[in-house]
Amino acid sequence: MSIILRWLFDLLLRFLRTLDLPLLGALLALMAIGLAVLYSAGGEKLGLVYAQGARFAVGLGAMWALSRIPPTRLRHWTPAVYALSIVPLLIVLLFGTGKHGRHWLDLGVFYFQPSEVIKLSLPMMLAWYLQREPLPPRFQTVILAGVLIALPFGLILMQPDFGTGMLVAASGVFALFLAGLSWWWFGAALAGAAAIAPVAWFWLLKQYQKDRILTFLNPESDPLGTGWNIIQSKIAIGAGGFTGKGWGEGTQSHLNYIPEHTTDFIFAVLSEEWGWVGVATVLALYLFVIGRCLWIAAEARDTYSRLLAGALGLAFFVYVIVNGGMISGLLPVVGVPMPLLSYGGTSAVSLLAGLGVVMAVNAHRPTYGT
Repeated sequence: MSIILRWLFDLLLRFLRTLDLPLLGALLALMAIGLAVLYSAGGEKLGLVYAQGARFAVGLGAMWALSRIPPTRLRHWTPAVYALSIVPLLIVLLFGTGKHGRHWLDLGVFYFQPSEVIKLSLPMMLAWYLQREPLPPRFQTVILAGVLIALPFGLILMQPDFGTGMLVAASGVFALFLAGLSWWWFGAALAGAAAIAPVAWFWLLKQYQKDRILTFLNPESDPLGTGWNIIQSKIAIGAGGFTGKGWGEGTQSHLNYIPEHTTDFIFAVLSEEWGWVGVATVLALYLFVIGRCLWIAAEARDTYSRLLAGALGLAFFVYVIVNGGMISGLLPVVGVPMPLLSYGGTSAVSLLAGLGVVMAVNAHRPTYGT
């Protein structure tokens, strides 16, 4: 019996050897909290929980599989992965579906959001390109990197999906930042954005996008219309107090005051039911995940791995900040889900897959010396 147990234990260790256990533990905790909040927000229906749990299982499988691929092999595949991820962005413009455009592909069994895949392949492509060039990046290197970012960003804007487009672009910019890009580039980019803002307002933004910005500036101007979402979300956050109303006792979600309470605004449900204690716990887990990714990036032995792991960790940080700012009225509503809390399949799978790549960087890091 002891021999069998030892064999099983060794088999388990071999199975888990490429997974970063501290990072995995934090992710499992976030997923468990996400399923608990989803159960309450979804009217205590197990169907949503089972569906999201199945997506988490697929994401964990992708994370495990990618963690076993050495970064040297990922680097070799990167241009092909980037090129293939552009194809669905073209297809969705022709055959996609969505509330305010063409964001999803209906595959019959499930809906697929192509922009989620590019959140992984773009940092891979930027890391692949930058590791081949002298660093800090020179002028022509930055321009060519900008083209690599602009291609998927422009295709996502055509859907239109400005919020996701900005997150995708940010993941590429983070790779440039970690490569040592000078701060004056960021100042020039901000100045350029300010210069074209009037043009974008009158010629590029859709009416619903303008409404989101105006609502952000003054949600009380239309409390029963465009301002309803953010007003009800802030009421839920304030009602939670220090310890919350209790699991399943949130009135804002159960009485349908909070819109999209299982997706974009699920963090407001957590705030009402679990209070400051629950919010602080979740934010601490997010902070640990981000910090662990950046630690792995700092310990990486090659430029490709360092840029890739760091960019994915900082991108995770932006998702949390944007959704948290959105539901608290500090940022405009842009339809960005809260990682591993919001209901949704493509985003959860792509996020876990990206963290699997980060784990691969750590697991296959070469060691030197004795």
